[in-house]
Amino acid sequence: MTDQTHGRTDARAHGGAEAPEPYEPVFVGEGRQRLDAILAKYPSKAGALLPALWMVQEKHGWISPTAMAEVAEVLGLTAAYVKGVVTFYTMYHQHPVGRHFVQVCTTTPCNVCGAEKVGEAFLKATGAKRYGETSPDGSWTVVEVECLGACGFATPVMINDDFVEGVTPESVPALVARYK
Repeated sequence: MTDQTHGRTDARAHGGAEAPEPYEPVFVGEGRQRLDAILAKYPSKAGALLPALWMVQEKHGWISPTAMAEVAEVLGLTAAYVKGVVTFYTMYHQHPVGRHFVQVCTTTPCNVCGAEKVGEAFLKATGAKRYGETSPDGSWTVVEVECLGACGFATPVMINDDFVEGVTPESVPALVARYK
């Protein structure tokens, strides 16, 4: 199925089986030129794995099994190795996510400072039903993360690439409004 919200050609429903779809390769034309420039910085092709995965996620919004196979082929790696890296790092999306990806730190220091209520406020304000699910309008995905590295500024949140410190349940509606 095609995810029209994000302009992706290789989307699947969260938790569903991947349907046969046209896949738009990343590493052709300008994408290949970008990869070649990256490859020049590393002693081996394998060293460019993380940047190559970022390129895929930048283009498609997530990293599908088809995309993992493309990365493996272009870097001379096995698909299993690429999948191992994708599944190890939480920064790579293994299913389609909303246009706005919210990460709420819920480790112990942040939870003591109200992170659970901050997460609940994000779910309510965005319309997402549960952590990890995308809102019905396709705009928001809210997830819990173990640590954003700002324990002194609880509760930290990342919205897409924006880091926000000291988020409270009361400040969530205004944050969400900034991204609408």
